[in-house]
Amino acid sequence: MSHAQNSYTLLDSGNFRKLEQVGPYRLNRPAPQAIWNPALTEIKWADTHAYYHRSSSGGGKWEYKSKLPENWTINYHGMTMKIKLTDFGHLGLFPEQGPNWDWIKDQIRKADRPVKVLNTFAYTGGSSLAAAAAGAEVVHLDAAKGMEIWARENAKLSKMDNLPIRWLVDDVTKFINREIRRGNRYDAIIMDPPSFGRGSNGEVWKFEDNLPSLLELCSQIISPEPVFMLLSAHTPGITPLTLENLLADLTGPFSGTMSSSEMIIPEQSSKRVLPSGTMARWYNGVK
Repeated sequence: MSHAQNSYTLLDSGNFRKLEQVGPYRLNRPAPQAIWNPALTEIKWADTHAYYHRSSSGGGKWEYKSKLPENWTINYHGMTMKIKLTDFGHLGLFPEQGPNWDWIKDQIRKADRPVKVLNTFAYTGGSSLAAAAAGAEVVHLDAAKGMEIWARENAKLSKMDNLPIRWLVDDVTKFINREIRRGNRYDAIIMDPPSFGRGSNGEVWKFEDNLPSLLELCSQIISPEPVFMLLSAHTPGITPLTLENLLADLTGPFSGTMSSSEMIIPEQSSKRVLPSGTMARWYNGVK
């Protein structure tokens, strides 16, 4: 299998859909912002292994055009990630985060000192593995046990299961409150909160309602000389500037550089890029 066949490629987008090559398999999934016309022909778009239908109730289901394994792996930005088609239409990978993983590694290596990282809403562990691979000590925190298991699998697949990562299943607010009481501090915080979710004991999370107060708590666990902060989101209506303003509340006491932008995935079939969420980054250097 060639490298291209064992990685991720966005082949095309349009008509509210995206056509993706994920390892050896071709998938057709929703892309709400892709209101333009596709670049590839209908015949190319029809040549897929699986198609995800989103229902009006918010759920959805996969339609399989051919038999797929229960899961498979791809190599992406220096890591081996397990891919599995979930009921929500997710794969266990948000490919737009790949450049952020590279940025995380760069910030940790440039720090040239021990760095302690807290990765919240940590999903299947891409950011945790990136940070640990660059030499950081990492706390990986997610409220879902299934995601924590998946992240550990990715660590093993990537031959990174011996790195200093502490795997935790917990509600993020409760955990950070305990860290405040313990006096624990972190040099970097990574946060990719969902639009809506539930904690490990059913606690309700809503982005607009809960994120500002969570960032206020985070301000109490930042070390005196932080290295970086990364805040990303896939919540409709949340702009890069919104995230930058939120992150500024957290980084205000420190001198450094802030930037924000859309997260994007370049298309193979055209010069377009597909907008895929937003992010804000702060680091303790200058441009």
